[in-house]
Amino acid sequence: MRHGFSTPNENDSFNLAVFKKVWPYLLEFKHRIILAFLCLVFAKLASVALPFILKYAVDALNGQPHSALLAAPLGLVVAYGLVRFANVLFGELRDMLFGRVTERAMRRIGLQVFSHLHQLDLDFHLSRKTGGLARDIERGVSGISFVMRFFVFNIGPTIIELAFVIGILSVNYGLKYACIIALAVVAYVFFTIKVTNWRLKYIREANLADNQSNSRALDSLLNFETVKYFNNEPHEERSYDKALADWENARRSNRLSLFNLNAGQALIIALAMTAMLVLAALDVEQGKMTIGDFVLVNAFMMQIFMPLNFLGFVYREIKGSLTNIENMFDLLAQPTAIKEQSDPQSLVLRQGAVRFDNVCFSYGKGREIIKNLSFSIAGGKKVAIVGPSGAGKSTLTKLLYRFYDIESGSIQIDGQNISTLTIDSLRKQIGIVPQDTVLFNNSILENVRYGDLEATDEQVIQAINDAQLGDFVAALPKGVQTEVGERGLKLSGGEKQRVAIARTLLKNSAIFIFDEATSSLDSHNEAQIMNTLKSVSKGHTTLVIAHRLSTVVDADEIILLANGELAERGNHQQLLALNGQYAKLWHAQSHTKGDI
Repeated sequence: MRHGFSTPNENDSFNLAVFKKVWPYLLEFKHRIILAFLCLVFAKLASVALPFILKYAVDALNGQPHSALLAAPLGLVVAYGLVRFANVLFGELRDMLFGRVTERAMRRIGLQVFSHLHQLDLDFHLSRKTGGLARDIERGVSGISFVMRFFVFNIGPTIIELAFVIGILSVNYGLKYACIIALAVVAYVFFTIKVTNWRLKYIREANLADNQSNSRALDSLLNFETVKYFNNEPHEERSYDKALADWENARRSNRLSLFNLNAGQALIIALAMTAMLVLAALDVEQGKMTIGDFVLVNAFMMQIFMPLNFLGFVYREIKGSLTNIENMFDLLAQPTAIKEQSDPQSLVLRQGAVRFDNVCFSYGKGREIIKNLSFSIAGGKKVAIVGPSGAGKSTLTKLLYRFYDIESGSIQIDGQNISTLTIDSLRKQIGIVPQDTVLFNNSILENVRYGDLEATDEQVIQAINDAQLGDFVAALPKGVQTEVGERGLKLSGGEKQRVAIARTLLKNSAIFIFDEATSSLDSHNEAQIMNTLKSVSKGHTTLVIAHRLSTVVDADEIILLANGELAERGNHQQLLALNGQYAKLWHAQSHTKGDI
């Protein structure tokens, strides 16, 4: 994924891609768009009629009526008010009708990005910056709304209105008026495009600084306890202040560039309006125009340059929005490394037997983790994987769950290669208690229910009791409705781990994976949990990743990994009899004081 920003050339091609993606969302409510367009037409007709009514009213008040039907000044004033109200009313109706189109498109695109992010592989999420990612999505969705609304109903209609008004002035008052407006419009548009393209780098820098400051703050707050452990609040404040200073400088540069743009636009408008009014004043002096004509020209000038000024605002905002949208569509274009085959099959579970056959895997070049590993877990049996840190134990769980794809060999469940299966059917049959437990900012009840969203409260509470969490929950003032806090920070490590165990028990999959599932528990609770796991895993194929060997002595087979390779295998007694690496680990842990 590109974390930077595109060059201007890339933006030109990207703009077309944006509109191609947005267009289908517009067509979902084509009837509303037609009605909104009709309201737009009526609003423009009323807008063009206003200067003429104003002209006749002024001439009537000046004693020079031009129409018997509109001779009464009071009637003209009333008509002016009604037409202006109609202009505003049709504009509001247009916005109301098109608002539904915009909101639905924002919802659909936002959901599409959210869904795609959940489809991306684990490697992407391990390297992401959550705060910046959230801001990219937020700004991208808002940018979609802006582009859809203003490009469809402001830029095109404003250009049409400009052409219409220039035509009226040219026919009624001569080419000199038309030439002044045409030159002003060309100069204004050219200047706006040129300066806005120059400003894009400052918009990008401001967005990047905003992402970095937001990511820095979020990362620090998520690691609140770590900050406290090391008394590093001043360091965090300095780091955040530096990020804010970069943001402040970027915003200042952006603001100064905007001043240059606005000043240049204002100068062009002021020169054009002054030239037009000087010409009109001379024509009035020479008797070629009435006072009403002078007012009409002035009204049309105001009416032209107000939307033209708005057109400049819309153009630069659209360019800025497209810069924001670019990052969001980069996310949509981000491919996932884990893909299903063209015709994947659903897992047909029979016994739940698992087999690793000559599996090789590495995290990038030069970091080989698993080397030609082969072992089997018979259906309903329990196999433990032990070994020193970095041996590749937890990696095996990620490979079985297809967080990563292996480089060679195969992983099979009941003889079916998992790479040929649908990811959904595979993962439904595997329940994992991970080494690092992260909970949602919700109640204990809902965190456990996440294992099976259709489970009843009684089933959830049973899983809580099975995970030896019942007494703890009963002692809480709010019981199972107790909020666990963001990432479960209100619970201890052992409590979080038991919630994770309860959640996995509730899922009740055919295959259980316990990755250091009791590492945060004391000896008493560990013994209770081990008895529970032993009971609930009967009939389930179970893979246990363990550091403490005392938790896996009952395993049907124990596999010791060393440097990603199978070093020893057998049950507990057989491995002790070998007097190899497993025996050394066992004796070392047995002589360690406290929990082993």
